[in-house]
Amino acid sequence: MTVASQPPTALGYRFPAEWEPHAATWLSWPHNRASWPDKFEPVPGIWAEFIKVLCRHEAVHVLAGGEAVMAEARRLVGHLPNVTLHDVPTNDAWCRDHGPMFLVSSQGQQPALIDWQYNAWGGKYPPFDKDDDVPRRVAEITGRRRFQPGIILEGGAVDGNGQGTILVTEQCLLNENRNPGMTRQRMEQYLADYCGARKVLWLGEGIEGDDTDGHIDELARFVSHDCVVAALEEDPADNNYTPLQENFARLAQMTLADGEPLDVLPLPMPRAKYQDGQRLPASYCNFYIANNVVVVPQFDDPADVTAMSTLADCFPTRQIIGIRAVDLVWGLGAFHCISQQEPAH
Repeated sequence: MTVASQPPTALGYRFPAEWEPHAATWLSWPHNRASWPDKFEPVPGIWAEFIKVLCRHEAVHVLAGGEAVMAEARRLVGHLPNVTLHDVPTNDAWCRDHGPMFLVSSQGQQPALIDWQYNAWGGKYPPFDKDDDVPRRVAEITGRRRFQPGIILEGGAVDGNGQGTILVTEQCLLNENRNPGMTRQRMEQYLADYCGARKVLWLGEGIEGDDTDGHIDELARFVSHDCVVAALEEDPADNNYTPLQENFARLAQMTLADGEPLDVLPLPMPRAKYQDGQRLPASYCNFYIANNVVVVPQFDDPADVTAMSTLADCFPTRQIIGIRAVDLVWGLGAFHCISQQEPAH
């Protein structure tokens, strides 16, 4: 592992799109019962179901630090092919956000990753020291070069098309609880230096119940270099109607870094889901693209079928697999939130 002094874009690195070939998927094994109050029991089984799908198509690395966590992970998934368990401790299970952001090099350089700082979505859920250390540990395991921007940013807050266009939200990236005083211009420079952003597309507010302050992976996702699917609420009585309609309208006016028009497709929203009186951030945008497959959260909702069909049209060469996520989303995230892709080159 080497820590780089120059930003990666200057050295020829690129932030790849999620649909580009993977070497592996990284996850952190769930163990923090407080993330699923009174409903933790089904959660490890959901991880196991997800991993069983992924390991048929790519390697899966699972952070399972500590004797008890390792024992459960070994019992449920240790026997599966292409699965490696690592004794790396975490505070929680949201690897998209505390894990590294992997880069590729167009010039054949040493594989690299970005080690953003992490503060559990604005200091909401201390402690988070072990989670903040995950990218360094992954760099040690993989031998990847490590870039440290020195600011807080979660993986779920950024989506890209692999060709220099990046999707983010104002609510999250300009939030005072992450980087006080951060301006749009400064953030765009960080995204240019570390993710190769040539154009940043800013959306506004996130959905109700989302404790991440508007992560993009609940709102809009690239499905090809020039096409985005965006969550759209059709019921004017729903609290998500106005922010999602406004985000969709913004996207309809946007262009890519090279000036091409952006194609925008609607993804339906499931009907409002509640647990103990709390609105859950259920969104089909929290799908995960792996080699040969796309895993889509299912919410026991009529819109499940429409979401699956829409994504099948977007990924005609991949199998679209739905996994029930009603229990998972009580932790306020779904399959994209728990996974982080490592590109193949």
